[in-house]
Amino acid sequence: MNTAHIDYLDAEATLALAESSTRARRFAEVEDLLVVAHWADLHSDLPIHDPDLPAHAREEMIQPGGDGTPPMQEFAVAELAFARQTHHATTRAAIADILDLRHRLPATFAVMVALECEPWVARQVAVISRHVDADAVGIVDRAIAAAITGDPPATVLDLARAKTIEADPDHEAARLAFEAHRRYVALSRSDDTGYRNVIARVIEGDAVCVDALVDRVADILAKEQDHNRDELRAMAFGWLARPADLLQLLLEHTEIEDESQLEPQPESHGEDDHRPVWSPAHLAQTLAGLAALTCRQLASLRPKAVVHVHLTQAALSGQSGVARVEGLGPMLVQHLADLLGHADISLQPVRDLNGRIRINDYEHPDRLKDHTWQQAGGDVFPYAPAGTRLRVDYDHPTPYDKNGPPGQTGTHNSGPLWRTHHSWKTFGGYQCRQSGPGRYLWRTPRGRYYLRDHTGTHPLDADRAEMIMSAPISVDLYPA
Repeated sequence: MNTAHIDYLDAEATLALAESSTRARRFAEVEDLLVVAHWADLHSDLPIHDPDLPAHAREEMIQPGGDGTPPMQEFAVAELAFARQTHHATTRAAIADILDLRHRLPATFAVMVALECEPWVARQVAVISRHVDADAVGIVDRAIAAAITGDPPATVLDLARAKTIEADPDHEAARLAFEAHRRYVALSRSDDTGYRNVIARVIEGDAVCVDALVDRVADILAKEQDHNRDELRAMAFGWLARPADLLQLLLEHTEIEDESQLEPQPESHGEDDHRPVWSPAHLAQTLAGLAALTCRQLASLRPKAVVHVHLTQAALSGQSGVARVEGLGPMLVQHLADLLGHADISLQPVRDLNGRIRINDYEHPDRLKDHTWQQAGGDVFPYAPAGTRLRVDYDHPTPYDKNGPPGQTGTHNSGPLWRTHHSWKTFGGYQCRQSGPGRYLWRTPRGRYYLRDHTGTHPLDADRAEMIMSAPISVDLYPA
């Protein structure tokens, strides 16, 4: 390939070529899928059977796609695969995807043909929703067609999974029941140093609790042990095999309301002492201490975590439907028990996102962080997925001026950014202007503009963008 025409491009011309190349690549991918669909159409008639062939050698009709897609002749798949220089399974998957998009997801198909989304994302939506009946898959199609243009792939695929669960909850319940039978705990072989790997497949809630407990014990051990974090966590995992010692360790390093309730109980050494010989000497004392604790104090021994669960009114009233758990994705409401069943739950009130918060300090308080995160829908950098709240900085889109007026920090001037994105904004020449709740306009170092709002990320022409960017403080413009 001759790259001479690229080598001498300046920065602006390179960006323009990147844009045109993206559309050209999408065009080629869509054209390939349309050719695949046309081949399927050409072989959608019933094959003419040779009466001299044995029954097992006669060609049959297959249905690569989901419910509602047309069948095609089985033997035709291989010939198309040869022409595309792929394995027949790869070509059959392409046939299934394009037939699903054309016949089951027409709105998403139209967006893809218009080159307004990545074809591979549309294909993945077809795969995720293939098991849904034709009369219910429209729920998925309408939601994806509205989101696939501006939202990042991770967000679109999460939405596809959520809408698929909504459209076919029985399938999701059956899938979860099947997966429950695949749980296990196993040990690898010992290596020549006497170490082994512990491998487990458990439900999300148990996994998170075990991980949090290991972290808690590692924190305690770190006060007296000079090891790196991985070593401390490995040592902490070993404590799980000694529950009496683990309880004593947690009790000794847990602050409770009334420490007098944990005064050591005298050990009995008379005839009434029936402690088994295998029991640690401190077991009776530890159990006595546990028995003296209130329920609230016992709950304080558990690792603490905050789980953000988003529910619709329909899910709350009907006790069924789809819940979205931040960091985990969509799940059936009735399976929240697997995540929360062993936890001491403290419910927080629903935040009214129509309210406004203004404070005079530079730092963002927790109530402002929570409000901004929910209102913005996650990281506000262009095309960034929502992600989790870990390693997130809360930035002032309009830089904070310590000598400026009061009320510079608030819902009007706050945007969550992952650390990398925050660094790029601070040092990389990217500028941001918040213009309305959850609405952020970005200017790149080369002068290109992107608007990030509840509909995703969309390029914006310079004239309209400059109107928004240069508007007076507290003036939010929405040009047509």
